Amino acid sequence: MKTKINRLLLIFMLACFVKAGAQTVTYDSTYRPKKYKELVAKFIAEPVVKKDYIFLGNSITAGTDWSKLLNLPQAKNRGISGDITFGVLERLQEVIDRKPAKVFVLIGINDISRNIPDSLILRNYKQIIERIRKGSKKTQIYFYTLLPVNASFEKFKNHYGKDEHILYLNNEIRKLTAKKVSVIDLYPHFLDGDKKLRAELTKDGLHLIPAGYQVWKEVLEKGGYLK
Repeated sequence: MKTKINRLLLIFMLACFVKAGAQTVTYDSTYRPKKYKELVAKFIAEPVVKKDYIFLGNSITAGTDWSKLLNLPQAKNRGISGDITFGVLERLQEVIDRKPAKVFVLIGINDISRNIPDSLILRNYKQIIERIRKGSKKTQIYFYTLLPVNASFEKFKNHYGKDEHILYLNNEIRKLTAKKVSVIDLYPHFLDGDKKLRAELTKDGLHLIPAGYQVWKEVLEKGGYLK
């Protein structure tokens, strides 16, 4: 009888372990893209120019020449393909030291793809804001909502099927106005009728083609964010 009870107890404990294990999400906050150090060194080596406009983020930001797109010589691209919020925080001092006029931030979709909890991503957003505020008080901070993705392209499967995280973070980003941050709501401008990234604006369901950056440009110009 005792043996049977012990056996049942062991089965119950194993079941709880398996159930808990299934809910455990692992993530690596130390991940940095291969060219991370090389690009950061390149950024640091660039001369400091007064009234820079810094575009800070991952490959979606890196995917265009902002100075040409916006006809703004002072626009500087600080996008690194594959970067996450932890990587942005690690290299943020380079941006702060420039005392830029404006900083435009789009980051987080790679965090989502790497299963970094929403709470940590949001915490990092707030740290980015606080550090810029402290180190460069006159800099205007603009935070973009995350873009939708389009799973029909079947290119970046780790980024797909996580729309609830995008929606949650976008709702939280919109609340950042309470921190005197200008929120630029890109998300609805890139959304199709099925709540996916508009196919005519992307090459792979995640990254934009020139037509996508034209939409982005129009949002910035019509919103008066470049003045």
